[in-house]
Amino acid sequence: MKILVCISHVPDTTSKINFTEGDTKFDTNGVQFVINPNDEFGLTRAMWFKEKQGATVHVINVGGPETEPTLRKALAIGADEAIRINTPATDGFSVAKQLANIAKEGGYNLIIGGRESIDYNGGMVPGMLAKLIGANFVNTCIGLEVEGDNATAIREIDGGKETLKTSLPLVIGCQKGLVEESDLRIPNMRGIMQARTKPLNVKEAIDANSETNTVSFEKPAPKGPVKLVDSVDELVNLLHNEAKVI
Repeated sequence: MKILVCISHVPDTTSKINFTEGDTKFDTNGVQFVINPNDEFGLTRAMWFKEKQGATVHVINVGGPETEPTLRKALAIGADEAIRINTPATDGFSVAKQLANIAKEGGYNLIIGGRESIDYNGGMVPGMLAKLIGANFVNTCIGLEVEGDNATAIREIDGGKETLKTSLPLVIGCQKGLVEESDLRIPNMRGIMQARTKPLNVKEAIDANSETNTVSFEKPAPKGPVKLVDSVDELVNLLHNEAKVI
């Protein structure tokens, strides 16, 4: 089985976020970037298929040279090869088009992507990718088993879970639950050294129009002052007379 894991290069959630040029550009100065958490769950599951079933695992990213440390981390975790498509990730449709071009060339049986990235939270790429390459698709995936050309997937739905049986080629949009958080892997020294010699191939982008563009960014409004109360009667009075919620 040949697996392609889509990796987004996203800001660590602990980083302080700022914008420049009239709030139209994200300021990357001082920001630590990481593998998108949903993608990391998918990469960890791909490592299980590699170890248990002898699968080959490639990772792919759409972005500039600044994303290569994130791809190298994925290689250190255990991926066999990395691919960087040399173009900015401008919107979901253009990213899906770039990924689809490589997926068709590579003949992958299983493509794993995060349900959404934690920077733009678009949640569009896996589904569009599946449509572009003519593969089956399961979103919000929290369980996956593959036997031969058949797959059993569990996905999260409102109020519960749904078990689906499908066939390869398959694209999944995965999330927390596909593997346990305790199963996520931290690269060890041996993996880091091996990652230096593994191939990281840079592919030039194909023509793909962006269907959306960012007009501006806006931070959440600051939280208002907190008022402390000493008794239930005072709290009820404030909720009734000031907040007017009861």
